[in-house]
Amino acid sequence: MGKWVKRLLVIPLVLIAMVITGCTEKSTSPTNNAKVDNKVSKENKSGDLAPLKKKTKVVIAEDGAASGAGFYIANEKGYFADYNIEVEFAQFANSDDMLPALAAGEVDIAGGISTASFFNAIAQGIDVKIVGDKGHNMPGKSYFTFVIGNKMKNVIKDYPDFKGKKIAISSRNSIDGYIYQLMLKHAGLTEKDVKTVIMNDFGSMLGALENGSIDAALSIEPLIAQGVSKGILTRFGDATDFAPDSQIALVLASPKFMKDEKDVSLRFMLAYLKGVRDYNDAFTKGEGKAEIVNIMTKYTALKDPALWDKVYVTGLDPDGKMRIDDIKKQYEMYKANGATQGKFDFNKAIDTSVTEEAVKILGNYK
Repeated sequence: MGKWVKRLLVIPLVLIAMVITGCTEKSTSPTNNAKVDNKVSKENKSGDLAPLKKKTKVVIAEDGAASGAGFYIANEKGYFADYNIEVEFAQFANSDDMLPALAAGEVDIAGGISTASFFNAIAQGIDVKIVGDKGHNMPGKSYFTFVIGNKMKNVIKDYPDFKGKKIAISSRNSIDGYIYQLMLKHAGLTEKDVKTVIMNDFGSMLGALENGSIDAALSIEPLIAQGVSKGILTRFGDATDFAPDSQIALVLASPKFMKDEKDVSLRFMLAYLKGVRDYNDAFTKGEGKAEIVNIMTKYTALKDPALWDKVYVTGLDPDGKMRIDDIKKQYEMYKANGATQGKFDFNKAIDTSVTEEAVKILGNYK
């Protein structure tokens, strides 16, 4: 179970969703100084920009992560097709192969999370751009948060009660370790006050909570919802109690896609954000939810529609906005831990221009 759960959400502590470019009939890439075709005409089928003159294939390497909802919805609802973009889903064998391919322009878009190894790769010369949000916790309904074994629910009632308890996390120099440290600080504790248990497999945490070998864990959906229904665990507080603006996952882009294929990248982002907005309409407003749940059950490993009413879903910003200050804080923690080498240039690595342009065209989400 742990294996498919890692594929389902964004937390496997490696980069996951990946988008590879292939061409059905790739239009000639404009030069850096070429004017971008961004004229808005409501007569266009898309309601904004005209479709590309030649069909362009973008292969999205995505292994069923819920944070890829924007891709799935945009594909199923024809938003990519409106721009003459054809998508094909595929995946890389591992993240080590993905980052160099992204930097070389063999991959256009990728999903990733903050880890020390991610920052190291970029600091050491792997040139990729961080362009938008691909996952964060929603206040009061964090899909990535702490849980306690039901045997502890009358013992651990507030954060300071974690003192002396065995707490499982999947890794240290990753978003997991960052969230863990923020929780301990919020509780007025340090690692010396608790017993940290590293468990790489989230699925294994369920059994450990059930048999009492650990008292608490930093877990993910849908394991949390499943554990609650089986009487194994209880949700404890919410990660936004102490990390209200934590950036969990990121949309990454190749420099080539951003610089030389602006007509394609802008339309791709427009379609992606339309998908993300439908996702927000469904899960925050309850509009068209049945349709979106059907799409999610098609693309992810969470096939039971009823379970989508129980899980706390991934937060996806409808305007693609990232919590940049939090990304910087994550990096500083890895640096303080001695887990990063070299210098990470945020000004060079972060490029939100295509996302901002797409929002100008679509208007801010309301």
